[in-house]
Amino acid sequence: MTESSAATAAHHEVAGAGLTHRQILTILAGLMMGMFLAALDQTIVSTAIRTIADDLQGYDMQAWVTTAYLVTATIVTPLYGKLSDLYGRKPFFLLAISIFIVGSLLCSLATSMYELAAFRAFQGLGAGGLFTLALTTIGDIVPPRERAKYQGYFLAVFGTSSVLGPVLGGFFAGQSSILWISGWRWVFLVNVPIGLVALAVVSRVLNYDQQKGVGGRTDYWGAAALAVAVAPLLIVAEQGRVWGWTSGLAWLCYAIGVAGIAAFIWIEHLMGDDALIPLRVFTNRVFTQGILVSVIVGAVMFGGISMLPQYFQVLRGSSPMVAGLQMLPMVLGLMAGSIASGQLIARTGHYKVFTILGSVLMTAGTFLLHLVGTETPLYLVMLMAALLGFGLGNLMQPIMLAMQNILPPKDMGLSTGTATFFRQIGGTLGVAVFFSLLFSLMGPNISDEMKSAATTPEYRVAVAEAARSDDAQVRGFAESLIAASEHPDQAGGGSSESVMSDTSVIGKLPTELASPIKEGFADSMDRVFLAVSIMSLFAIVGTLTWPELPLRTGRPIGAAKEGEPAKA
Repeated sequence: MTESSAATAAHHEVAGAGLTHRQILTILAGLMMGMFLAALDQTIVSTAIRTIADDLQGYDMQAWVTTAYLVTATIVTPLYGKLSDLYGRKPFFLLAISIFIVGSLLCSLATSMYELAAFRAFQGLGAGGLFTLALTTIGDIVPPRERAKYQGYFLAVFGTSSVLGPVLGGFFAGQSSILWISGWRWVFLVNVPIGLVALAVVSRVLNYDQQKGVGGRTDYWGAAALAVAVAPLLIVAEQGRVWGWTSGLAWLCYAIGVAGIAAFIWIEHLMGDDALIPLRVFTNRVFTQGILVSVIVGAVMFGGISMLPQYFQVLRGSSPMVAGLQMLPMVLGLMAGSIASGQLIARTGHYKVFTILGSVLMTAGTFLLHLVGTETPLYLVMLMAALLGFGLGNLMQPIMLAMQNILPPKDMGLSTGTATFFRQIGGTLGVAVFFSLLFSLMGPNISDEMKSAATTPEYRVAVAEAARSDDAQVRGFAESLIAASEHPDQAGGGSSESVMSDTSVIGKLPTELASPIKEGFADSMDRVFLAVSIMSLFAIVGTLTWPELPLRTGRPIGAAKEGEPAKA
């Protein structure tokens, strides 16, 4: 059978567990609790991370915290999908929620950025299963074309968490303490009661007759090789600017990563259909191309979500809570794009046009954001963010629907887990690379701006006044400038490094001292967004050339009519 005929034949198979509409909604309640937990965590941390990093004296280390979380979540994503295909969704969904709750508690106890990164890594072990298993379960009980009708429920959860997350994150980060506990620690503690409720709801309602795999081996060796492959490459992406991209440590990471990739491919070949990611899925060109598009979308999405709060807080002086509110246009754009595309896909059965539209808008949004400066009107920045969000909304759900539709229903966990895995890979690499690019540019750019400003009398007067400030942080910063002035060729060097470790000083400085720092930061961020927009061009090419396969339609096999009991 040829690849195209095999792919077409797959569409005559339909997923389903023989459930009524009411039973589907009952199961959805449990899934939405798990998704709410994961979605809230993604958005609540993004607006608080700057405050957390400043408090733990490591602003330039915040990529470690994000990367550690994404690394572990990424590695276990296909493992959850594969194991749930074999043994059922419910036990692994409960396990994912439990790990996430414990990880959240540990994060709230962190006393350094290294500890927080380690605890976020543990938390990621649970987070990797929340989205994947929720999407996989929906794939079990609703065929792809009808699945779009249920998007509204998931979008309501995602939208609510996306609105609440930045605001709550900003509120907690903006409080010095709540109930004698540092405000930012509640960013993680809030997950505990929500997680316990989710645990109870999922335990009660996630009951349906799932067709499980028969026999088979669990590919733990493949998961281990995948960790060896991914972790060192992400570490060098984060630390390359410090070590040097051709340093001994960098080359060691490259070598370990390549060896891990080779070992993973060899193990997957030996495991055959029991592999974590069976190599047969890559023989399907449509699925493979969808994976490549998912990697790019993940990199752009996580890169944009991570960069924008930095702009609002560092350059525009917004409090964490206000920065969360300023992210709402992007969130609303994402929701609007997802709702519109979902409804139209349900009516027409076509999804390709939305992926093309989304990739074009995503590219346009990131390119426009690279033109933003310190004086750009805020409403224009938020409009650009909304455009980026609308583009992402037209990409995320249609791509997931397509990926679940390409492989047969028996591989629902595999297709969902693999698609989510590669999107997470893109997001993890995107955050590590884009933050590394930002910080590698930021130091020299701030130093150059400060050297230029140091030639003006206004700047020298401001330095002298700051040196007499009552604020120890401002006074220390001014004293470092005075010390650096004795070495004109290094002016601003030490000060730029101190700013990168703790950006809270920027808001306390007089305008003459703060302006060159902000200009250097803005120039660095502009180049990062330009790099993101260039990467987005590959998404346009990928979606334009991506073959569209018909979505499976009709009532699921063995599905009960409304009012009839489901088959046992």
